[in-house]
Amino acid sequence: MLHGAVYNAFALKSKSLSINQGFYFKMARDQRDHYYRLAKQEGYRARSAYKLLQINEKFHIIKKGDSVVDLGAAPGGWLQVAAKLSGGKIVGVDLESIAPIPGVKTFVADITHESTVSLVKDALGGEADVVICDAAPNLTGAWDMDHAVSVDLARSALKIAKKLLRPRGNFVVKVFQGDLFIDYLNEIRREFSSVHAHSPLASRKESAETYVVAKKMLTGPVRKGEMLDVQIEYLGKSGDGVALVDGFAIIVRKAQKGERLRVKIDAVMPNFAFADILERKS
Repeated sequence: MLHGAVYNAFALKSKSLSINQGFYFKMARDQRDHYYRLAKQEGYRARSAYKLLQINEKFHIIKKGDSVVDLGAAPGGWLQVAAKLSGGKIVGVDLESIAPIPGVKTFVADITHESTVSLVKDALGGEADVVICDAAPNLTGAWDMDHAVSVDLARSALKIAKKLLRPRGNFVVKVFQGDLFIDYLNEIRREFSSVHAHSPLASRKESAETYVVAKKMLTGPVRKGEMLDVQIEYLGKSGDGVALVDGFAIIVRKAQKGERLRVKIDAVMPNFAFADILERKS
């Protein structure tokens, strides 16, 4: 269950600050914050808008005309940026309503439900070019719990993104760093051609948040690290063997036409993969 400010699937019994203390501390901090003031001046609903602007400047995730879905979109800062960068179809989903934004469709819905996936696709008229998620868990002050809930939230976003994205689509998600982070990062690496962990300048120095920026979602039938039995169908221009798995080309180094091999997938690209020989069977 995603939410722009909170993640309500967990009952959080303890808090490091009372609600009132936390509110006034946040207000005092934000009033001194450069990006908070800049957001007020430039009409963005949240300082986090500059994180997406900076991420896009570096990685070119959103292009003109892209269809973009924002998961956990309230209050709408990332939606404003997506609309500015794309000018295409923009859809935001959250558990609470979002004040209208020109050119943006929003829904109050639980994005973990299959019916919501259909709702979003209907609004887009098909699949998305980009899925973004800046949702964060409710902080308890117990770091192990906060980190674990953040990773679980990011996994939910990845699951939904895979259902919404078109082949070669892009994905950006916030997650807190910690012991579970590398496993989550490796999960994303299995699904996208290019994956980076990045902290934009607009992230506060004391924050443990990072953004996983993933480009070109893979749709082929194999993934890095898989071991397969294949037969070399022909030799490619480089002289390496080429096997086919459901019509998907696997380039096998130092293989010969007609060989039956046990191979391990070393790297996966959108249209082909590379593999190393583990065993020659004939």
